[in-house]
Amino acid sequence: MKDVRTTARERMKGFCRVCPVCNGKACAGEVPGMGGLGTGSSFTANVEALADYKLRMRLIHSITTPNPTTEVLGVDLAIPVIAAPIGGVSFNMGGKVTEDEYIAGKLKACVANGIIGCTGDGVPPFIHEAGFAAIKEVNGKGIPFIKPWEDAELYAKLDKAAETGCKIFGMDIDAAGLITLAKMGRPVSPKSPAKLKEIIGRVPGKFILKGIMCVDDAKAAVDVGASAIVVSNHGGRVLDHTPGTAHVLFDIAQAVGKDITVLVDGGVRTGADVLKMVALGADAVLIGRPFSIATVGGLEEGASKYIQQLQGELLAAMVLTGCKSLADATPEILVDVLGQ
Repeated sequence: MKDVRTTARERMKGFCRVCPVCNGKACAGEVPGMGGLGTGSSFTANVEALADYKLRMRLIHSITTPNPTTEVLGVDLAIPVIAAPIGGVSFNMGGKVTEDEYIAGKLKACVANGIIGCTGDGVPPFIHEAGFAAIKEVNGKGIPFIKPWEDAELYAKLDKAAETGCKIFGMDIDAAGLITLAKMGRPVSPKSPAKLKEIIGRVPGKFILKGIMCVDDAKAAVDVGASAIVVSNHGGRVLDHTPGTAHVLFDIAQAVGKDITVLVDGGVRTGADVLKMVALGADAVLIGRPFSIATVGGLEEGASKYIQQLQGELLAAMVLTGCKSLADATPEILVDVLGQ
């Protein structure tokens, strides 16, 4: 991974510094780019919120080979990790690898290592086109995310996504605030419950709604028929001054966790972070920027090395907290340093 990160730093020069800790401080306000919007506080809040939870170490037990596997939306996962939908290597990541190389490498690495990856959407069209082609290349084992466009474009892309053979579809409704798209004359917008029901009714598979940051929206997602939600503030790239996702996850999972699959992203960097999010109520996590860095730095091999690193870190954290399986990852393994 050291070599992968070194290569990524060279390829992403001027777009991402590949910091030792990806916390959003050095790249605050760099949108387009890899940073967070405005002050960058929403990006940094994701990392800081996870840091507010510490793992309670337990070693008097007989667990030596924990089981980190799970099943999400009918997909078996070797670890509870999904590669998040990030695209646009040409203007966000330096363009030293092509969109096709990037997204195909990421999805192939996910399949090879027993997890699943998502593809992104945006402007120009090669972002979603490369994503759809990559999903076809891995026999439908990918999740296309479509932005909340107006009807004609939205439905056309959902139809094209269905042709990839995928069984799960996503909408990053949190992209409704992307100023970059508005500046390109391609507005995106929030969706009413009635519109979401209409959209979900047209999808030939399961539907994930990404961008849920409050209990009310989580309950609304259940009501409109979504199969899963992603607790997400879009990596801090759409609204400044939001809380970190780890701080809102528990209440959301408590409210709807029995009714819908709960996923989360935001600030997850290590296997220990994955375990924290599971303990707070997530069924699995999405990881964005670190996957992009690993893929740009080493394509399929780089992304594979990152997945393997996550798995090793997760297994170690499970042993050291006394978790035989993910079902044992409950809030009791956490210490909340804020005392909340």
